[in-house]
Amino acid sequence: MAGILFIISAPSGSGKSTLVGELRKQVTGVDFSISWTTRPPRGSEEHGREYYFTNREEFERMRDEGKFLEYAEVFGNYYGTARHSLEDARRQGHDLLLDIDVQGADQVRKTMPEAVSIFVMPPTPKVLRTRLRNRSRAEGQVNEAELYRRLSEASKEIENYRDYGYILVNDILDRTVAQLEAIVLAERFYRNGEPIAYRSSRVLEVAAACRLANSRDRLKPVLEAFGIDGVSGQQQLPFGDESDED
Repeated sequence: MAGILFIISAPSGSGKSTLVGELRKQVTGVDFSISWTTRPPRGSEEHGREYYFTNREEFERMRDEGKFLEYAEVFGNYYGTARHSLEDARRQGHDLLLDIDVQGADQVRKTMPEAVSIFVMPPTPKVLRTRLRNRSRAEGQVNEAELYRRLSEASKEIENYRDYGYILVNDILDRTVAQLEAIVLAERFYRNGEPIAYRSSRVLEVAAACRLANSRDRLKPVLEAFGIDGVSGQQQLPFGDESDED
């Protein structure tokens, strides 16, 4: 049985990597595609664990040979998903989870519209700013210009939320992990008829509540905080003058 392709996107600092790690601890049969990138490793990152690190010349060679399912250039660095990741997962009947940005997600949806797409949002610009600053401190440097650039980019990425089937607001980690798990189990149930062993009706309810069509009220304060109009999906005003509480 062919597995399901899950796409998960989020602005940098939204806690996406943590969510994916927790999901894979709790749900079996979910393969994670390790992306290739030309950016240098951060902190304790290792080649083949968080990313496959390479240089631009090698990445462009792989791109030209058609080895990427999708790729994008973000903040001056390339990121890409190797095509064989999907082939390997399907051969084993596993689901595959792609951690990709909005550019890459758009590429995948055009060629694989059956993919399940999930967008993760931070609850407020202030929370996102704090997470980004804490991550920079852990890596040994805080670049305010880079921090501001990532905050500005986050608002632009959030404008694409309407392109995703499910929306998660990562305000309380345990709850967001449970929502992500429910989405995976519900999609397995609907697409493959896979039974849900524990409190099936509750799992389906949690997943359904995360669908874009059912998320309007929950998203409204988040979109307003980032200065995004909920009707047009476009940024209306500069977000956040809130100061950080360090």
